[in-house]
Amino acid sequence: MADRGDLGWRVMAGAAAFAGGFVAKKAIALAWKKGTGKEPPTNPESPEVALREAVAWVVVMGIGMEVGRLLATRAAAKQWARGTGELPSQLKAEV
Repeated sequence: MADRGDLGWRVMAGAAAFAGGFVAKKAIALAWKKGTGKEPPTNPESPEVALREAVAWVVVMGIGMEVGRLLATRAAAKQWARGTGELPSQLKAEV
């Protein structure tokens, strides 16, 4: 069973990942609109969306969301370490 620190980290990391993903999605959609002059596809699976546009959107969104999530989780880990004096056990590097 997870101890209180482990549970606390999981909650903090989950919240950070959610927030990072949310911010990344908004930023990517804004950049897409600014770069292409069009709204991002709301349903890239639809045959009415050009294949090239659908694939580009999925690639940009996938990479952008994961980078946003990664950065938010790393920032949360840094704050966790500052508050507790050590990294969460799941993030400690194997030596």
